[in-house]
Amino acid sequence: MKLLVVSTLVVGLLSPATAADPVHVEGTLPSGATYVMDVPAGWNRTVLLYSHGYTPDGAPNPARNAPDEEVRTGLLDRGYALIGSSYAETGWVLERALPDQVATLDAFVDRFGSPRETIAWGTSLGGMVTTGLVERYDRFDGALAMCGLQQGGVANWNNTLDPVFAIRTLLAPGSTAPLVDLPDQATALAAAAELTAALDAGQSTALGRARTALAAALHNIPAWTEAQLPEPAPGDHETAQRNQYLALRGTVYVGLSWRQEAETWAGGNMSWNTGVDYTRMLARSSIRAEVEALYARAGASLSADLATLAAAPRISADRHAVAYLVRNLSFTGRPGAPLLTIHTTGDALVPVQVQRAYADAVHEAGRERWLRQAFVHRGGHCTFTTGEMLAALRALRERVRDGRWPDTGPRALNEAAERLDPGGTHAYLAYRPAPYPRPFDLVDPPPRN
Repeated sequence: MKLLVVSTLVVGLLSPATAADPVHVEGTLPSGATYVMDVPAGWNRTVLLYSHGYTPDGAPNPARNAPDEEVRTGLLDRGYALIGSSYAETGWVLERALPDQVATLDAFVDRFGSPRETIAWGTSLGGMVTTGLVERYDRFDGALAMCGLQQGGVANWNNTLDPVFAIRTLLAPGSTAPLVDLPDQATALAAAAELTAALDAGQSTALGRARTALAAALHNIPAWTEAQLPEPAPGDHETAQRNQYLALRGTVYVGLSWRQEAETWAGGNMSWNTGVDYTRMLARSSIRAEVEALYARAGASLSADLATLAAAPRISADRHAVAYLVRNLSFTGRPGAPLLTIHTTGDALVPVQVQRAYADAVHEAGRERWLRQAFVHRGGHCTFTTGEMLAALRALRERVRDGRWPDTGPRALNEAAERLDPGGTHAYLAYRPAPYPRPFDLVDPPPRN
Protein backbone atom coordinates (compact mmCIF):
# COMPACT_ATOMS: atom_id res chain seq x y z
CA MET A 1 0.00 0.00 0.00
CA LYS A 2 1.53 3.29 -1.10
CA LEU A 3 1.32 6.17 1.37
CA LEU A 4 2.10 9.81 0.79
CA VAL A 5 2.76 11.74 3.99
CA VAL A 6 2.30 15.50 3.92
CA SER A 7 3.40 16.88 7.28
CA THR A 8 6.24 18.55 9.07
CA LEU A 9 6.18 15.56 11.43
CA VAL A 10 8.27 12.47 10.83
CA VAL A 11 5.51 9.87 10.84
CA GLY A 12 6.31 6.34 11.83
CA LEU A 13 4.86 4.53 14.80
CA LEU A 14 4.49 7.77 16.74
CA SER A 15 1.10 7.95 18.45
CA PRO A 16 -0.91 10.92 17.17
CA ALA A 17 -2.27 11.43 20.69
CA THR A 18 1.21 12.57 21.75
CA ALA A 19 2.17 14.31 18.51
CA ALA A 20 3.11 17.97 18.69
CA ASP A 21 1.80 18.60 15.18
CA PRO A 22 -1.15 17.36 13.17
CA VAL A 23 -0.66 14.50 10.74
CA HIS A 24 -1.97 14.53 7.16
CA VAL A 25 -1.79 11.31 5.16
CA GLU A 26 -2.82 10.60 1.58
CA GLY A 27 -2.65 7.21 -0.07
CA THR A 28 -4.09 4.70 -2.50
CA LEU A 29 -6.02 1.53 -1.70
CA PRO A 30 -5.55 -1.72 -3.65
CA SER A 31 -8.87 -0.98 -5.43
CA GLY A 32 -7.39 2.21 -6.86
CA ALA A 33 -9.41 4.50 -4.60
CA THR A 34 -7.46 7.30 -2.98
CA TYR A 35 -7.89 8.27 0.64
CA VAL A 36 -7.09 11.17 2.93
CA MET A 37 -6.57 11.16 6.70
CA ASP A 38 -6.13 14.04 9.12
CA VAL A 39 -5.23 13.41 12.75
CA PRO A 40 -4.95 16.47 14.99
CA ALA A 41 -2.48 16.95 17.77
CA GLY A 42 -4.14 15.66 20.95
CA TRP A 43 -6.48 13.34 19.05
CA ASN A 44 -9.57 12.61 21.16
CA ARG A 45 -9.55 8.96 19.98
CA THR A 46 -12.72 9.36 17.90
CA VAL A 47 -12.44 8.86 14.15
CA LEU A 48 -15.06 10.12 11.70
CA LEU A 49 -15.30 8.20 8.41
CA TYR A 50 -16.83 10.60 5.86
CA SER A 51 -18.67 9.35 2.74
CA HIS A 52 -19.01 11.90 -0.03
CA GLY A 53 -21.90 12.39 -2.45
CA TYR A 54 -22.53 11.43 -6.06
CA THR A 55 -19.74 12.10 -8.55
CA PRO A 56 -20.85 11.78 -12.20
CA ASP A 57 -18.64 9.84 -14.57
CA GLY A 58 -15.86 12.02 -15.90
CA ALA A 59 -15.96 14.54 -13.04
CA PRO A 60 -12.99 15.07 -10.68
CA ASN A 61 -13.11 12.56 -7.83
CA PRO A 62 -10.70 13.46 -5.05
CA ALA A 63 -10.74 11.76 -1.67
CA ARG A 64 -12.67 13.80 0.90
CA ASN A 65 -12.95 13.54 4.67
CA ALA A 66 -15.47 16.32 5.44
CA PRO A 67 -18.35 18.13 3.71
CA ASP A 68 -16.41 21.40 3.47
CA GLU A 69 -13.36 23.16 4.80
CA GLU A 70 -15.15 25.04 7.58
CA VAL A 71 -16.61 21.86 9.05
CA ARG A 72 -13.30 20.08 8.59
CA THR A 73 -11.42 22.79 10.49
CA GLY A 74 -14.02 22.89 13.25
CA LEU A 75 -13.80 19.15 13.84
CA LEU A 76 -10.01 19.01 13.78
CA ASP A 77 -9.90 21.87 16.28
CA ARG A 78 -12.13 19.75 18.54
CA GLY A 79 -9.77 16.78 18.36
CA TYR A 80 -11.50 14.47 15.86
CA ALA A 81 -9.56 12.39 13.35
CA LEU A 82 -11.09 12.67 9.88
CA ILE A 83 -10.78 10.06 7.13
CA GLY A 84 -12.46 9.24 3.83
CA SER A 85 -11.89 7.80 0.38
CA SER A 86 -12.69 8.82 -3.19
CA TYR A 87 -14.29 5.42 -3.94
CA ALA A 88 -12.58 3.55 -6.75
CA GLU A 89 -15.02 4.65 -9.45
CA THR A 90 -17.68 7.26 -10.15
CA GLY A 91 -21.40 7.12 -10.91
CA TRP A 92 -23.74 4.75 -9.04
CA VAL A 93 -20.78 3.32 -7.20
CA LEU A 94 -22.33 1.69 -4.11
CA GLU A 95 -20.78 -1.68 -5.01
CA ARG A 96 -17.34 -0.13 -4.59
CA ALA A 97 -18.00 2.63 -2.07
CA LEU A 98 -18.80 0.50 0.99
CA PRO A 99 -15.73 -1.77 0.77
CA ASP A 100 -13.47 1.19 -0.09
CA GLN A 101 -14.67 3.05 3.00
CA VAL A 102 -14.08 0.02 5.21
CA ALA A 103 -10.64 -0.43 3.66
CA THR A 104 -9.89 3.20 4.49
CA LEU A 105 -10.84 2.53 8.10
CA ASP A 106 -8.57 -0.53 8.10
CA ALA A 107 -5.68 1.56 6.76
CA PHE A 108 -6.26 4.12 9.51
CA VAL A 109 -6.24 1.46 12.24
CA ASP A 110 -3.09 -0.11 10.80
CA ARG A 111 -1.30 3.22 10.96
CA PHE A 112 -2.69 4.91 14.06
CA GLY A 113 -4.17 2.13 16.16
CA SER A 114 -7.73 1.41 17.16
CA PRO A 115 -9.90 4.41 18.00
CA ARG A 116 -12.10 4.50 21.06
CA GLU A 117 -15.09 5.44 18.88
CA THR A 118 -15.70 5.05 15.16
CA ILE A 119 -18.48 7.11 13.63
CA ALA A 120 -19.62 6.94 10.02
CA TRP A 121 -21.09 10.06 8.47
CA GLY A 122 -21.85 11.34 4.99
CA THR A 123 -23.90 13.59 2.75
CA SER A 124 -26.31 12.83 -0.13
CA LEU A 125 -25.23 9.56 -1.76
CA GLY A 126 -22.70 9.46 1.07
CA GLY A 127 -25.60 9.46 3.52
CA MET A 128 -26.80 6.35 1.72
CA VAL A 129 -23.31 4.84 1.97
CA THR A 130 -23.26 5.70 5.67
CA THR A 131 -26.57 3.94 6.27
CA GLY A 132 -25.34 0.91 4.35
CA LEU A 133 -22.17 0.80 6.44
CA VAL A 134 -24.06 0.85 9.73
CA GLU A 135 -26.53 -1.77 8.51
CA ARG A 136 -23.94 -4.14 7.05
CA TYR A 137 -20.71 -3.81 9.07
CA ASP A 138 -20.07 -4.32 12.76
CA ARG A 139 -17.38 -1.65 12.80
CA PHE A 140 -19.24 1.46 13.88
CA ASP A 141 -20.33 2.93 17.19
CA GLY A 142 -22.71 5.38 15.54
CA ALA A 143 -23.65 7.04 12.25
CA LEU A 144 -24.89 10.40 10.96
CA ALA A 145 -26.59 10.35 7.55
CA MET A 146 -27.14 13.87 6.19
CA CYS A 147 -29.50 14.55 3.24
CA GLY A 148 -29.13 10.86 2.41
CA LEU A 149 -31.03 8.60 0.03
CA GLN A 150 -32.68 6.81 2.93
CA GLN A 151 -35.31 5.28 0.65
CA GLY A 152 -32.71 2.94 -0.89
CA GLY A 153 -31.67 2.39 -4.48
CA VAL A 154 -34.73 0.64 -5.88
CA ALA A 155 -37.13 3.18 -4.41
CA ASN A 156 -34.93 6.06 -5.55
CA TRP A 157 -34.88 5.07 -9.20
CA ASN A 158 -38.55 4.07 -9.19
CA ASN A 159 -39.60 7.46 -7.89
CA THR A 160 -37.19 9.26 -10.20
CA LEU A 161 -39.00 7.57 -13.09
CA ASP A 162 -42.42 8.93 -12.08
CA PRO A 163 -41.99 12.68 -12.81
CA VAL A 164 -40.14 11.99 -16.06
CA PHE A 165 -42.91 9.61 -17.15
CA ALA A 166 -45.52 12.30 -16.39
CA ILE A 167 -43.58 14.97 -18.29
CA ARG A 168 -43.29 12.81 -21.39
CA THR A 169 -46.93 11.70 -21.24
CA LEU A 170 -48.57 15.06 -20.50
CA LEU A 171 -46.16 17.72 -21.79
CA ALA A 172 -44.62 15.88 -24.74
CA PRO A 173 -47.46 13.65 -26.06
CA GLY A 174 -46.27 11.52 -28.93
CA SER A 175 -42.63 11.69 -27.81
CA THR A 176 -40.62 8.51 -28.15
CA ALA A 177 -37.79 9.73 -25.93
CA PRO A 178 -36.55 6.67 -24.00
CA LEU A 179 -36.82 6.83 -20.23
CA VAL A 180 -35.02 3.56 -19.43
CA ASP A 181 -32.67 1.11 -21.15
CA LEU A 182 -30.44 4.00 -22.15
CA PRO A 183 -27.48 2.59 -24.09
CA ASP A 184 -25.14 5.58 -23.75
CA GLN A 185 -24.87 9.14 -22.52
CA ALA A 186 -25.60 10.59 -25.94
CA THR A 187 -29.01 8.90 -25.95
CA ALA A 188 -29.71 9.95 -22.37
CA LEU A 189 -28.76 13.57 -22.98
CA ALA A 190 -30.81 13.77 -26.18
CA ALA A 191 -33.87 12.46 -24.33
CA ALA A 192 -33.23 14.92 -21.49
CA ALA A 193 -33.00 17.82 -23.95
CA GLU A 194 -36.32 16.86 -25.55
CA LEU A 195 -38.18 16.60 -22.26
CA THR A 196 -36.58 19.78 -20.90
CA ALA A 197 -37.78 21.65 -23.98
CA ALA A 198 -41.30 20.35 -23.32
CA LEU A 199 -41.06 21.55 -19.71
CA ASP A 200 -39.89 24.96 -20.87
CA ALA A 201 -42.74 25.25 -23.36
CA GLY A 202 -45.24 24.24 -20.69
CA GLN A 203 -44.48 27.37 -18.69
CA SER A 204 -46.27 29.51 -21.29
CA THR A 205 -49.76 28.19 -20.47
CA ALA A 206 -51.80 27.70 -17.32
CA LEU A 207 -52.42 24.06 -18.25
CA GLY A 208 -48.71 23.47 -18.83
CA ARG A 209 -47.91 24.90 -15.41
CA ALA A 210 -50.58 22.72 -13.79
CA ARG A 211 -49.14 19.64 -15.49
CA THR A 212 -45.67 20.61 -14.34
CA ALA A 213 -46.95 20.78 -10.77
CA LEU A 214 -48.49 17.32 -11.18
CA ALA A 215 -45.14 15.92 -12.31
CA ALA A 216 -43.49 17.60 -9.32
CA ALA A 217 -46.11 16.16 -6.96
CA LEU A 218 -45.29 12.60 -8.03
CA HIS A 219 -41.75 13.22 -6.79
CA ASN A 220 -42.84 15.38 -3.80
CA ILE A 221 -40.75 18.33 -4.98
CA PRO A 222 -41.40 21.05 -2.38
CA ALA A 223 -42.44 24.66 -2.90
CA TRP A 224 -39.16 26.02 -1.50
CA THR A 225 -36.32 24.41 -3.43
CA GLU A 226 -33.29 26.71 -3.09
CA ALA A 227 -31.87 28.26 0.06
CA GLN A 228 -31.00 31.53 -1.71
CA LEU A 229 -34.61 32.04 -2.84
CA PRO A 230 -37.31 33.37 -0.50
CA GLU A 231 -39.76 30.79 0.75
CA PRO A 232 -43.09 31.09 -1.13
CA ALA A 233 -45.96 32.32 1.00
CA PRO A 234 -48.66 29.76 1.82
CA GLY A 235 -51.04 29.59 -1.13
CA ASP A 236 -48.56 31.22 -3.56
CA HIS A 237 -48.90 28.32 -5.97
CA GLU A 238 -47.48 30.16 -8.97
CA THR A 239 -44.16 30.84 -7.23
CA ALA A 240 -44.11 27.29 -5.89
CA GLN A 241 -44.72 25.91 -9.39
CA ARG A 242 -41.96 28.09 -10.83
CA ASN A 243 -39.52 26.74 -8.26
CA GLN A 244 -40.63 23.18 -8.99
CA TYR A 245 -40.27 23.71 -12.73
CA LEU A 246 -36.66 24.82 -12.28
CA ALA A 247 -36.02 21.82 -10.01
CA LEU A 248 -37.65 19.45 -12.51
CA ARG A 249 -35.17 20.52 -15.17
CA GLY A 250 -32.50 19.04 -12.91
CA THR A 251 -34.66 16.01 -12.16
CA VAL A 252 -34.92 15.26 -15.89
CA TYR A 253 -31.14 15.39 -16.21
CA VAL A 254 -30.57 13.17 -13.18
CA GLY A 255 -33.41 10.86 -14.20
CA LEU A 256 -31.82 10.20 -17.58
CA SER A 257 -28.08 10.96 -17.53
CA TRP A 258 -27.39 9.56 -14.05
CA ARG A 259 -29.85 6.75 -14.70
CA GLN A 260 -27.80 5.67 -17.69
CA GLU A 261 -24.74 5.44 -15.44
CA ALA A 262 -26.72 3.40 -12.90
CA GLU A 263 -28.10 1.07 -15.57
CA THR A 264 -24.55 0.36 -16.69
CA TRP A 265 -23.72 -0.80 -13.15
CA ALA A 266 -26.98 -2.74 -12.79
CA GLY A 267 -26.80 -4.38 -16.21
CA GLY A 268 -30.25 -3.17 -17.28
CA ASN A 269 -33.32 -1.20 -16.24
CA MET A 270 -34.00 -1.39 -12.51
CA SER A 271 -37.25 0.62 -12.46
CA TRP A 272 -40.91 0.00 -13.18
CA ASN A 273 -44.28 1.67 -13.01
CA THR A 274 -46.42 -1.32 -13.89
CA GLY A 275 -49.28 -1.45 -11.43
CA VAL A 276 -48.60 2.04 -10.07
CA ASP A 277 -51.70 4.11 -9.28
CA TYR A 278 -50.75 7.74 -9.91
CA THR A 279 -54.09 8.96 -8.60
CA ARG A 280 -53.32 7.35 -5.26
CA MET A 281 -49.78 8.74 -5.31
CA LEU A 282 -51.11 12.25 -5.86
CA ALA A 283 -53.55 11.84 -2.99
CA ARG A 284 -50.59 11.14 -0.68
CA SER A 285 -48.36 13.89 -2.09
CA SER A 286 -47.23 16.80 0.06
CA ILE A 287 -48.22 19.29 -2.67
CA ARG A 288 -51.58 17.83 -3.74
CA ALA A 289 -53.47 21.04 -2.81
CA GLU A 290 -51.21 23.07 -5.09
CA VAL A 291 -51.86 20.74 -8.02
CA GLU A 292 -55.60 20.88 -7.52
CA ALA A 293 -55.55 24.70 -7.29
CA LEU A 294 -53.50 25.11 -10.48
CA TYR A 295 -55.73 22.75 -12.45
CA ALA A 296 -58.77 24.68 -11.23
CA ARG A 297 -57.13 27.97 -12.21
CA ALA A 298 -56.42 26.56 -15.67
CA GLY A 299 -60.02 25.37 -16.03
CA ALA A 300 -58.64 21.91 -16.82
CA SER A 301 -59.55 18.41 -15.68
CA LEU A 302 -57.07 16.85 -13.29
CA SER A 303 -58.98 13.56 -13.41
CA ALA A 304 -58.64 13.49 -17.20
CA ASP A 305 -54.85 13.88 -16.99
CA LEU A 306 -54.66 11.20 -14.31
CA ALA A 307 -56.67 8.94 -16.63
CA THR A 308 -54.17 9.70 -19.40
CA LEU A 309 -51.33 8.66 -17.11
CA ALA A 310 -53.22 5.50 -16.17
CA ALA A 311 -53.72 4.57 -19.82
CA ALA A 312 -50.16 5.31 -20.98
CA PRO A 313 -47.96 2.28 -21.78
CA ARG A 314 -46.08 1.26 -18.66
CA ILE A 315 -42.45 0.32 -18.06
CA SER A 316 -41.26 -3.02 -16.68
CA ALA A 317 -37.97 -3.69 -14.92
CA ASP A 318 -35.26 -6.26 -15.52
CA ARG A 319 -35.34 -8.51 -12.44
CA HIS A 320 -31.58 -8.99 -12.50
CA ALA A 321 -31.05 -5.22 -12.47
CA VAL A 322 -33.52 -4.89 -9.58
CA ALA A 323 -31.60 -7.57 -7.68
CA TYR A 324 -28.41 -5.59 -8.25
CA LEU A 325 -30.04 -2.48 -6.76
CA VAL A 326 -31.28 -4.48 -3.79
CA ARG A 327 -27.67 -5.40 -3.11
CA ASN A 328 -26.29 -1.98 -4.05
CA LEU A 329 -28.09 -0.57 -2.16
CA SER A 330 -31.43 -1.09 -0.43
CA PHE A 331 -32.06 -1.11 3.29
CA THR A 332 -33.47 -3.40 5.93
CA GLY A 333 -34.34 -0.83 8.59
CA ARG A 334 -31.95 -2.62 10.95
CA PRO A 335 -29.04 -0.31 11.79
CA GLY A 336 -26.45 -2.04 13.94
CA ALA A 337 -25.55 1.12 15.85
CA PRO A 338 -27.25 4.41 16.74
CA LEU A 339 -28.16 6.32 13.58
CA LEU A 340 -29.10 10.00 13.41
CA THR A 341 -30.39 11.45 10.14
CA ILE A 342 -30.86 15.12 9.25
CA HIS A 343 -32.60 16.51 6.17
CA THR A 344 -33.78 19.86 4.84
CA THR A 345 -37.51 20.19 4.25
CA GLY A 346 -36.97 21.94 0.89
CA ASP A 347 -34.79 19.32 -0.79
CA ALA A 348 -35.83 18.89 -4.44
CA LEU A 349 -33.11 16.41 -5.41
CA VAL A 350 -33.70 13.99 -2.51
CA PRO A 351 -37.14 14.96 -1.18
CA VAL A 352 -37.52 14.85 2.59
CA GLN A 353 -40.09 12.02 2.37
CA VAL A 354 -37.16 9.61 1.97
CA GLN A 355 -36.72 9.90 5.71
CA ARG A 356 -40.27 8.66 6.23
CA ALA A 357 -39.46 5.63 4.08
CA TYR A 358 -36.53 4.71 6.32
CA ALA A 359 -38.40 5.44 9.54
CA ASP A 360 -41.21 3.16 8.40
CA ALA A 361 -38.69 0.41 7.62
CA VAL A 362 -37.09 0.81 11.04
CA HIS A 363 -40.51 0.65 12.67
CA GLU A 364 -41.35 -2.56 10.81
CA ALA A 365 -38.04 -4.04 11.97
CA GLY A 366 -38.69 -3.04 15.59
CA ARG A 367 -35.50 -0.97 15.78
CA GLU A 368 -36.89 2.45 16.70
CA ARG A 369 -34.52 2.86 19.65
CA TRP A 370 -31.58 2.97 17.25
CA LEU A 371 -32.91 5.82 15.09
CA ARG A 372 -33.44 9.54 15.57
CA GLN A 373 -34.36 11.97 12.78
CA ALA A 374 -34.12 15.76 12.72
CA PHE A 375 -35.22 18.28 10.11
CA VAL A 376 -34.03 21.71 9.02
CA HIS A 377 -36.45 24.24 7.55
CA ARG A 378 -34.56 25.40 4.48
CA GLY A 379 -34.67 25.04 0.72
CA GLY A 380 -32.01 23.10 -1.16
CA HIS A 381 -30.09 19.84 -1.01
CA CYS A 382 -27.63 19.44 1.87
CA THR A 383 -27.82 23.18 2.67
CA PHE A 384 -26.98 22.79 6.34
CA THR A 385 -25.10 25.38 8.33
CA THR A 386 -21.81 24.40 9.91
CA GLY A 387 -23.49 24.64 13.31
CA GLU A 388 -26.34 22.34 12.30
CA MET A 389 -23.90 19.63 11.23
CA LEU A 390 -21.68 20.03 14.28
CA ALA A 391 -24.70 19.96 16.59
CA ALA A 392 -25.93 16.73 15.02
CA LEU A 393 -22.51 15.12 15.41
CA ARG A 394 -22.33 16.23 19.02
CA ALA A 395 -25.74 14.71 19.77
CA LEU A 396 -24.74 11.44 18.12
CA ARG A 397 -21.48 11.30 20.04
CA GLU A 398 -23.39 11.83 23.31
CA ARG A 399 -25.57 8.85 22.38
CA VAL A 400 -22.47 6.76 21.69
CA ARG A 401 -20.80 7.80 24.93
CA ASP A 402 -23.79 7.67 27.29
CA GLY A 403 -25.79 4.80 25.82
CA ARG A 404 -28.96 6.90 25.59
CA TRP A 405 -30.16 9.57 23.23
CA PRO A 406 -29.83 13.19 24.36
CA ASP A 407 -32.51 15.70 23.47
CA THR A 408 -32.56 15.81 19.65
CA GLY A 409 -35.53 18.16 19.44
CA PRO A 410 -35.25 21.36 17.40
CA ARG A 411 -34.71 23.69 20.34
CA ALA A 412 -31.83 21.65 21.75
CA LEU A 413 -30.18 21.25 18.35
CA ASN A 414 -30.56 24.93 17.47
CA GLU A 415 -29.09 25.99 20.81
CA ALA A 416 -26.15 23.64 20.28
CA ALA A 417 -25.71 24.90 16.72
CA GLU A 418 -25.61 28.50 17.95
CA ARG A 419 -22.95 27.66 20.54
CA LEU A 420 -20.84 25.87 17.94
CA ASP A 421 -21.43 28.35 15.12
CA PRO A 422 -22.35 31.70 16.67
CA GLY A 423 -24.30 34.03 14.44
CA GLY A 424 -25.46 31.39 11.99
CA THR A 425 -29.11 31.13 11.04
CA HIS A 426 -29.92 27.67 12.32
CA ALA A 427 -33.33 26.23 11.53
CA TYR A 428 -34.09 22.84 13.05
CA LEU A 429 -37.86 22.44 13.44
CA ALA A 430 -40.45 19.89 14.49
CA TYR A 431 -41.53 18.10 11.33
CA ARG A 432 -43.05 14.85 10.13
CA PRO A 433 -42.64 14.05 6.42
CA ALA A 434 -45.50 12.85 4.28
CA PRO A 435 -45.36 9.18 3.20
CA TYR A 436 -42.78 8.29 0.58
CA PRO A 437 -44.61 7.66 -2.71
CA ARG A 438 -42.75 4.56 -3.90
CA PRO A 439 -41.35 2.61 -0.92
CA PHE A 440 -39.33 -0.55 -1.36
CA ASP A 441 -37.85 -2.31 1.64
CA LEU A 442 -35.52 -5.27 1.55
CA VAL A 443 -37.20 -8.05 3.54
CA ASP A 444 -34.28 -10.38 4.20
CA PRO A 445 -31.17 -8.67 5.59
CA PRO A 446 -27.79 -9.68 4.15
CA PRO A 447 -25.25 -11.16 6.56
CA ARG A 448 -23.38 -8.52 8.58
CA ASN A 449 -19.62 -8.20 8.09
